[in-house]
Amino acid sequence: MEEGNQTYVTEFVFLGLSQDPHTQVLLFFLFLIIYLLTVLGNLLIVVLIHIDSRLHIPMYFFLRNLSFADLCFSTTTVPQVLVHFLVKRKTISFAGCSTQIVVLLLVGGTECALLAVMSYDRYVAVCKPLHYTTIMTHRVCAQLATGSWASGAFVSLVDTTFMLCLPYRGNNIINHFFCEPPALLKLASADTYRTEMAIFAMGVAILLAPVSLILVSYWNIISTVIQMQSGEGRLKAFSTCGSHLTVVVLFYGSAIFAYMRPDSKIMNERDKVISVFYSAVTPMLNPIIYSLRNKDVKGALRRVTKGRKEMKG
Repeated sequence: MEEGNQTYVTEFVFLGLSQDPHTQVLLFFLFLIIYLLTVLGNLLIVVLIHIDSRLHIPMYFFLRNLSFADLCFSTTTVPQVLVHFLVKRKTISFAGCSTQIVVLLLVGGTECALLAVMSYDRYVAVCKPLHYTTIMTHRVCAQLATGSWASGAFVSLVDTTFMLCLPYRGNNIINHFFCEPPALLKLASADTYRTEMAIFAMGVAILLAPVSLILVSYWNIISTVIQMQSGEGRLKAFSTCGSHLTVVVLFYGSAIFAYMRPDSKIMNERDKVISVFYSAVTPMLNPIIYSLRNKDVKGALRRVTKGRKEMKG
């Protein structure tokens, strides 16, 4: 579309993760395996928690929300990336790019809030076990989950409003493998200071605030665990905390690096690799770390499998 001598961008072209055809084939299979594991793992968690009444407790209620968010997060980017590994010209329409950003920010913001809520749930369970059922009621859990999705929607609304109001003319080549605000800002044909400040402010609200709550929660959890008499209980709790904090470091660390730097608009190869962690790797790891290693989930899976065998028999 043209206005005077200026041409508005109607589609964007990605440079992708690699220009080498052989590397792209290898990356295709790597991302395909990651995506299949992500879909199978998260779908399994959602289904198991839904059908097994023993898992209808706050921790698994939040896990089901997290798994659904992970499914949406990964599906928004990875299938498109898989297609682009197999084609020479990697394009996306302006509308498609806008939709991708809206969904990514919505689901990503929600996941940030959910991880903080889950850490609070664990804090209450470990540090205030006698008051757990009175604090984490069904109503409170529903409010916390709704608040998480609402915060993600708010962040998405603010960031995309600022981003999509910018004019995009001429240059349409994105040095990335999916539409992400810092990469897209580089192409804007106007001053982006206000938009960058809006993204930074939303980053403080949805990245720094939740990660601070998570660190405080786990600090209190670890302090309580150290005082436990049982050595086996301490080891189990430390193992759980360690695996959960690994996800936190991977997800929040890479996201903070991408969105909270002063020069976040400048994209390079390192930035693209870091983006892989929170867009593809973390959604795959979450069901493994939070659920599939858990004895309750394993028990639910055995019961479902046994029930299906008995029905066939």
